[in-house]
Amino acid sequence: MRQSQQGLYLRSVKLLRETVPSFDSYPFDLSAIRSLDELEFHPKVTYIVGENGMGKSTLMEAIAIGLGFNPEGGTINFNFSTEATHSELHQHLRLVRSVNKPRDGFFFRAESYYNLATNIDQMDRELGSGPRIIDSYGGKSLHQQSHGESFFATFLHRFNGNGLYMMDEPEAALSPFRQMAMLARINQLVGKHSQFIIATHSPILMAYPDAVIYNLTAEGIERTALEETDHYMLMKRFVNNRERMLDELFLEED
Repeated sequence: MRQSQQGLYLRSVKLLRETVPSFDSYPFDLSAIRSLDELEFHPKVTYIVGENGMGKSTLMEAIAIGLGFNPEGGTINFNFSTEATHSELHQHLRLVRSVNKPRDGFFFRAESYYNLATNIDQMDRELGSGPRIIDSYGGKSLHQQSHGESFFATFLHRFNGNGLYMMDEPEAALSPFRQMAMLARINQLVGKHSQFIIATHSPILMAYPDAVIYNLTAEGIERTALEETDHYMLMKRFVNNRERMLDELFLEED
């Protein structure tokens, strides 16, 4: 079987428009959701990008719930809930899966990662003498590491391959160097028949060469290239014309 087929677990997501109660209420009033018909996923890496408020996390969360993941992150075996804030979008999505079944899976969510780490510590205390959950994350409590180190410990130790991995803003605590290391780790796992769906603001993380990028805008969803994203163009402009851009920014404050 070719790699393109082995790594394909989730083919697409479709909005069941006829079941939507109203396109005038959240989350269906978001332009990206309102215009959503069917979104096809790349067998290796799919990026979902766009400005804040465009619905990236809302869409990622709904897909993850549809796949059986906990809304706050983790594997399908996690069922903790700090606060039920997820939308009803998942109830109106149809996920088209491949005949291939992933052996591993994880929904990484930066904003609720602290809650995940706390839940792991709690479960390990309750297990007593049984195998510790934290051992599959590197053996050291995620709370006893820096934010960036604990993020990377999950990517390095818990992601095992043959998996479907959803990641919502994984760059949140990663330095540029660590983001490049994350790209290398993604490539390793793709080589082990894994599929990634990543919501990110990072031009570095968006740089995986065999991927598709969907940009969520006020007009809807568009497929784009790295060099055409606002994230890439703005970063390039800032690096190449830092003094001029700073002058423009500070002038706007006067």
